[in-house]
Formats: sequence, C-alpha cells, structure tokens
Amino acid sequence: MLKHIVILLSLSVIHLGCSAGDLQVKIRFDQINGLKAEERVLFEGNEIGHVTDVFYEKDGTYLVDVAIRGDFKNTVTGDSRFFIVNDPSDPGRRAVEMVTLKGEGRPLEDGAVVKGRTRLSALIEKMEDDLSRAMDHLQKRFEGFSKELKQVPEDEDVKKLQKDLDQLLDEMKRSGTEFRDRVQRDLVPRLQEEIDRLKERLKEFGREKEAEPLQTRMDEIRQI
Repeated sequence: MLKHIVILLSLSVIHLGCSAGDLQVKIRFDQINGLKAEERVLFEGNEIGHVTDVFYEKDGTYLVDVAIRGDFKNTVTGDSRFFIVNDPSDPGRRAVEMVTLKGEGRPLEDGAVVKGRTRLSALIEKMEDDLSRAMDHLQKRFEGFSKELKQVPEDEDVKKLQKDLDQLLDEMKRSGTEFRDRVQRDLVPRLQEEIDRLKERLKEFGREKEAEPLQTRMDEIRQI
C-alpha cells in the first residue's frame, strides 16, 4: 500500500512540472557538463522551457528530457539545434540553448528525440546556413542585375550592390576567424566572377568606372 502511494505521489510531481500544453522533447548529448533537472531552456534570450529529467544511457550518452512551453513549441522544428551553456542569469547553473536554422523545418512532434550539439558545432552550422543564404542572395542580386543591365542600365542598381558589399565587409569585421575564412573560401571567388562579368557589361556602355568602387570593396574584403 505504501509503495503504491509513493508511486502515485511521484507521478503527481512529474505531471505538476509539465503543463498539458507543453512540448516534450528528448535530446541526446555525449556530455552534459553538470546539467540538471529544472534548469532552463533558452531561445533568443527567452526562457522557453526547462529540463525535466536527465538519464545516463548504457552506451555512455545522456538523454535529456525538456518541456517546451506551449507558446513556444512551434519554434522547435527539425531545423532547431540544442547545446548546453552556462546560464547567463546564474553562471553557477547550466542551461540548454536552442538556435534555429533559417529553413522551413516542420515543428517537432511531442516525444521527438533529437541529437544535441556542442555550442561550437551548433553555431558553426548556423553560421554556414546564414552564409549560404547570404551567398544565394548576393548571387541572385548579381545575376538579376546582369540580366537587366542591357535593358535598364540603372546607376541605382550598382549602388545597391555596393551596399550589399558594405554590409558583408562590416559583418566580417565583427565576426570571428571561422566566418571570415569561410567567406574568403566560398563566397569571395563567386562574387569576384560576377563583378568581372559586370565590369565587362558596363564597359559596353562606357560606364566601367562605376565598377571601380565594387572592386575596391572586394579588395578590402580580401584583406580582412
């Protein structure tokens, strides 16, 4: 009888810690760095849930159960990445932080199991996703400009491209070595090819000087 009461009380405590509208997610980590139940889940500076339990598995990994508040559960998708950090509001505690890639991932189903990341690997993946989108954006801008130039050779279009390169330069100055190396390796060669094509096109109209600021900005990007 006593055992039965203890089980019922335990179940009651578990249900009290989780609201009916919460999304339950299991995150498998190789290391948990002291993470404990009741520590927070964070997304963009907001507390969106909490850790409900931590299990050590036979293969040496850890399964972390988290409850995501109902008003945030649609932000948790297949493009979400989870990693463990020091809680910014209490450095003595840990927290699970979530970042989301800019895809159109489906919201996770209740009870889904996902792989946790290290902070560095998650942020690098997000950076690569952001960079890939930036590259696609600039590529489309250059391609669109090249197609329209013969019909409508607008000086304003060149200025828009200049603005894009200015923003890229500013971002590189603020970013770390990993981001800058990635830009130099993957983005700069593609941009230079488009600028070279643009130079040739402008030359047909006697407007080659308009490409000089673009090339100057590319040279500055290379030197960072």
